[in-house]
Amino acid sequence: MKLLAFTSSVRTGSTNKKLLAWAAEIADQNGAEVDLVDFREFDMPPYDGDLQEKGFPSGALKFANRLQAADGLLLAIPEYNFSIPGNFKNAIDWVSRVNLHLLRGKSALLLSASISGAGGIRGLWQTRIPLEGLGVFVYPDMYTLGFAQNAFDANGKFVEEKNMARLEKMVKEYLKAASALSAAQR
Repeated sequence: MKLLAFTSSVRTGSTNKKLLAWAAEIADQNGAEVDLVDFREFDMPPYDGDLQEKGFPSGALKFANRLQAADGLLLAIPEYNFSIPGNFKNAIDWVSRVNLHLLRGKSALLLSASISGAGGIRGLWQTRIPLEGLGVFVYPDMYTLGFAQNAFDANGKFVEEKNMARLEKMVKEYLKAASALSAAQR
């Protein structure tokens, strides 16, 4: 099982990056081949049909190639103004033009860390919409981490073991479902 893991948060010190790193490590320890990437690798301008006619930006093509190689996705998506981050939605808009069916049949586990008590859940519900619309099986459970600014110590480890235990359980459950889905499509 090959997983592409990224967060659309590009900020240094992002709690979503810390959360994603743990999820990727758990997946790796449980037999997944994880491609953990920095979203900055996929730099692309705002979607514009006129630009598309001149050719796809290299960041969009690079993102599409990495998605093509993956069976599933580990996504740590921050909540911006109760919704999906613009850079992630923009990337989805570009790759869906590269290949409309690129994401069809893939699976995804959604994660979010937020300074609010809601843990980014509103943004994750919005994230499901374009992914499911493009044929992604989005795992039913979503991992949210509220008050994330206090959730990690100076070394990036969870302060409370219960948060790590909950993440480990969810990643393992996702891997079982994603592996079954991937095997069924072969």
